[in-house]
Amino acid sequence: MTQPNPLTAEAIRAARVENPKMRDRDLADKLGISEAQLVAAHCGHGVTAIDPHMDGFMGAAASFGEVMALTRNEDCVIEKVGAYANYRYGPHASMVLNDDIDLRMFPAHWRYAYMVEKETEIGIRRSLQAFDEAGDAVHKIFLRDGADLAAWDKAKADLRLAEQAQTLTVEARQPDEPPRSAPDKLDILRKEWARMTDTHQFLRLTAKLKMNRLGAYRIAGAPFVRPLAVSAFNDMLEKVQAQGLEIMVFVGNRGCIEIHSGPIHTLKPMGPWQNVLDPGFNLHLRLDRIAEVWAVDKPTQRGPAVSVEAFNKDGGLILQVFGVGKEGRDCRPAWGELVAGLEGLTAEVEA
Repeated sequence: MTQPNPLTAEAIRAARVENPKMRDRDLADKLGISEAQLVAAHCGHGVTAIDPHMDGFMGAAASFGEVMALTRNEDCVIEKVGAYANYRYGPHASMVLNDDIDLRMFPAHWRYAYMVEKETEIGIRRSLQAFDEAGDAVHKIFLRDGADLAAWDKAKADLRLAEQAQTLTVEARQPDEPPRSAPDKLDILRKEWARMTDTHQFLRLTAKLKMNRLGAYRIAGAPFVRPLAVSAFNDMLEKVQAQGLEIMVFVGNRGCIEIHSGPIHTLKPMGPWQNVLDPGFNLHLRLDRIAEVWAVDKPTQRGPAVSVEAFNKDGGLILQVFGVGKEGRDCRPAWGELVAGLEGLTAEVEA
């Protein structure tokens, strides 16, 4: 089912003028449209529609120098500062992999892309923005002070689409998949889970057994998983900060997963949000949206990969946290002890 624009481009631009400080995502929700439809309405008014193919998008990003990379879902936002070096394309999965910017991207969900120049109180803010088939943002790249503006202008000329459509017909947003278990295959799940040698084998295993991630967690039991109190996720962040542990934080959506590797220095709660506000790394997490938290242990060739994972009320994965296991700075033993000490859930989770 497709979702045409219920408003004209002129009406959308007028709503933006009336709500100058509202975030695009929030204004789009208020207007009953997707964020991509909001942005598209501004083509010719500071917005340029560009080819969404990842090669051009990432090539442009690499030419700008140091930028800020942003990926979000409904409940969490991650922001990293760095350069887009070491991009590798794959038709099913692509990546950017360096010390600062670490992304896993899925080209099938990169449907629309724009270069955005927005007037702000401190000058023009420039960004590259990619959206999925439903018009939801999958990834954004914001230029920083000192960025190569000649490279920006060249990318805008090279990637510009011939048609600068101000209206979009997007597909209906796919809801989060609810937990899907197959209790009759529990023995197979546990047997093959114990044989895993890489964490990437897990989703292939659950797909083969007609389950999904959360559905498998709900039936697997010890020693593979342990349900935690909802408050345990924030407790974990506070202990990671206090102990100076290095962690890997994975935040994603259908089209992109962004990863931070390193410590947490500054935690600052604000209302329902818990925020990491560190140089080069920000995280904004809606603690009130967390409905389930799981401690998960997956075997690998390098030892157990222990994670703490948060899910929303619809079964959607909000974010995952692992201990860093790189040679010379292996925080996994201390991380494992931290996770083992987190408060468990007293009531059983319904499978």
